[in-house]
Amino acid sequence: MGRPAVRVDAVLVQAVIAGALSFAHLHDLAAAAGQNGWKAWAYPVSVDLLLVAAWHRLRSGGSKPAAWCWFVVALTASLGANVATAGLLDLVHVPAWLRILVAGWPAIAFLGGTLLAHGSRTPEPSPEPVPTVSDDLGASTDSAPEPHPETSPTPLPVPAPAPVPPALVALARKVADEHRTRTGTAIDTSTLRARLGVPLPFAEAITAHLT
Repeated sequence: MGRPAVRVDAVLVQAVIAGALSFAHLHDLAAAAGQNGWKAWAYPVSVDLLLVAAWHRLRSGGSKPAAWCWFVVALTASLGANVATAGLLDLVHVPAWLRILVAGWPAIAFLGGTLLAHGSRTPEPSPEPVPTVSDDLGASTDSAPEPHPETSPTPLPVPAPAPVPPALVALARKVADEHRTRTGTAIDTSTLRARLGVPLPFAEAITAHLT
C-alpha cells in the first residue's frame, strides 16, 4: 500500500508566510526603537496574541464594540510596523514619538488582553419551562367548580284572607248580588271598594271572602 498523499493548504501556507513576515517586521521595529534582546521578540508576540484574543471575542458572541476596537488597535500596530520597516522610516535614527509608542505598547496590550479575557459577556437567556399535559389537566381540574345539587324552590305560603266582620261580608255579598243583577258580571275589587268606602287592602280581603 502506498503512503497517502499529503495535501498542502495554500491558504494555510500563505497565512504562515504573512505571519512570519509581520513577526519579523515587528521585531525589527522594536529593536530599532531601543528594545533589544528578548524584548524585541516579545513585541510581535503581544501584538499577535491581542489580535487572536479580539478575534476570539468576535467569534464567541461577546461585546462587539470592544472586540472590534482592540482588533483594530492590534491590526494597526502590525500594519504600521510593516509599513515603517519598508523604507519609510530611518531605522537608524528612529523619531522620539515612535520610541514612546513602542515603549508604551506593553501597557496597551496588557490592558486590551485583560479586558477581552475578563470583560462582561452577555448571558444567554434561560429557556422557559414548557408546561406538560399533566400540568394542564391538573390545573383545569383544580379550577373547575364543583357541581351543586339542584334544589327545588320552596313554595311561598299563600296568605290567608284577613278577618272581616260577618256583617260586612253580608253587606258586601248583597252589593255584589245587586251588581250582578244589574250588569250581569261579577263585581270587581275597585267597584266594591267604592261602594263600601273601605281601603283597598280591606276590599281585597272582602273579595276573598265572597269567592
